[in-house]
Amino acid sequence: MRYPYISRRVLEWKGESNRPLHMKKPGKQQLWLAVSCLVCVIVALRNTNGLEGTEFSGGWLTGPLLSMADIGTVLFVLAFIVTFMYPRIAGAIGLASSLLCLPLYLYFVAPVPFNQIFGFGHQFKVQPSGGFHWSKWAIGGVLTLAVSIYVCLRGFAVTSRTQIPELGKTAL
Repeated sequence: MRYPYISRRVLEWKGESNRPLHMKKPGKQQLWLAVSCLVCVIVALRNTNGLEGTEFSGGWLTGPLLSMADIGTVLFVLAFIVTFMYPRIAGAIGLASSLLCLPLYLYFVAPVPFNQIFGFGHQFKVQPSGGFHWSKWAIGGVLTLAVSIYVCLRGFAVTSRTQIPELGKTAL
């Protein structure tokens, strides 16, 4: 025996179902979750490109928004990796990362209304034009986050229905 400290029983263990342990083919829901996480990473990297080391990253309102988006981007990568092993955990991570990236995109789309709601007493050094700025990447970010949130929540509903037996029936 090559590894004498590992018992033969451990080497032959096949799991509770008595079948060899292996990853099964990913389902449609897992593929949707993986694709949405990957697209969100790409859009987040595009939206935050060039903002590190600028005045934007040092502001008391915009600095935390950029940090939240950076953390959300890393969490999207983690959710992408975890998707194929633990889809429900990946859905929770994807949901959290979506909520972390959303404020930055909303700030890009509507800086003055965002400042009026969340920036108590914050004064712009250069007053931006009021209203909405229809930045393609920021709007795309909001839309991809909406799709990601839907896919994550849908994953909870689909996974719960398939794993929980109906009431009154015993699982044998």
